[in-house]
Amino acid sequence: MSATQTDTTIEIRPSAHAASPEERAKLMTNPGFGRIFTDHMVVVQYKEGQGWGKGVLSAYAPIAMDPAASVLHYGQAIFEGFKAYKQPDGGIACFRPEANSRRFNKSAARLAMPELPEAIFLAAAKALITQDQAWVPGAVGESLYMRPLMIATEPALGVRPSHEYLFILLASPSGAYFPAGVKPVTVWISDDYVRAAPGGTGFAKCAGNYAASLVAQRQAQGEGCDQVVWLDAIHRTNIEEMGGMNIFFVYQEKGETVVVTPELTGTLLPGITRDSLLQLAREQGFRAEERKITVDEWRSAIQEGRMTEAFACGTAAVITPVGHVKSRQGNWTIHNGETGPVAAKLRETLLNLQHGLSKDTHGWMKKIV
Repeated sequence: MSATQTDTTIEIRPSAHAASPEERAKLMTNPGFGRIFTDHMVVVQYKEGQGWGKGVLSAYAPIAMDPAASVLHYGQAIFEGFKAYKQPDGGIACFRPEANSRRFNKSAARLAMPELPEAIFLAAAKALITQDQAWVPGAVGESLYMRPLMIATEPALGVRPSHEYLFILLASPSGAYFPAGVKPVTVWISDDYVRAAPGGTGFAKCAGNYAASLVAQRQAQGEGCDQVVWLDAIHRTNIEEMGGMNIFFVYQEKGETVVVTPELTGTLLPGITRDSLLQLAREQGFRAEERKITVDEWRSAIQEGRMTEAFACGTAAVITPVGHVKSRQGNWTIHNGETGPVAAKLRETLLNLQHGLSKDTHGWMKKIV
């Protein structure tokens, strides 16, 4: 098989030790996020000169890896995250998996890794969700979280792109992110660390980005905060992201509601939830903008009453309101520390679409089962 040929066949090898209905029900009573995993996973191997091989769905299990595998030394590792939702007719649908496939390949290209054909990405998702469909919870806000990843596996210590890779897709039942109701978070604006710099890997979902963020997250927690807010690497004034999520601001200008998010500069992750909310905001009658926002503007707009809400968005939490901001330059509160109406409305709109409770006019939901 040449490097350009691909095989979308997924060989099914059911686990001989799948959880019983009783065991599964117990695990899914309070699954949280990313703590338990379904019975199976999909693995596809890549070798330079041969391309991607046949995918295999088999029992979820540890993987064997050579200690000299490139990923362990030079960090060629990327991942994605998307969700499958139970629909009113009993079926299951994924939210915009094609967009995740495209972003996955942009991340791969940035790390000198082979692109995975979209057909294989989607075939793996369909096979795993179909096989483990009993693990998809049914309540609004619950889902089956899908985690695709690719790692470099060639045992070689030379500093160069690996010649061998492994694509893995696993699935994890996800409970409601806010089981007791949506709770606004307190954030810390980081002056000491940056998430990404121009020309770097900020737009990619690579493992190194998240490893480098952990010390700042720990600092934020030390300041009594839930999350860290990242600033740009050059001026240290422009707001970029919140933790691993995109961030939005809501203004009231001349009787008009304006939803603003930092523009994509190459250092921000082009979030799929971010893109979806920009479109939904316009459909709700709000003006939606992408532009630079500084810390000084954030603080002054709150003090002047021009900004009424702030919230972050991402696959896991959908929308997370920001209630309080802490920084070395001062602290401030947003919307009395409560969830604002725009964040609440957008969150409800997106969840209803994902769960099939409202019409999907965008073609975002991909039927699986």
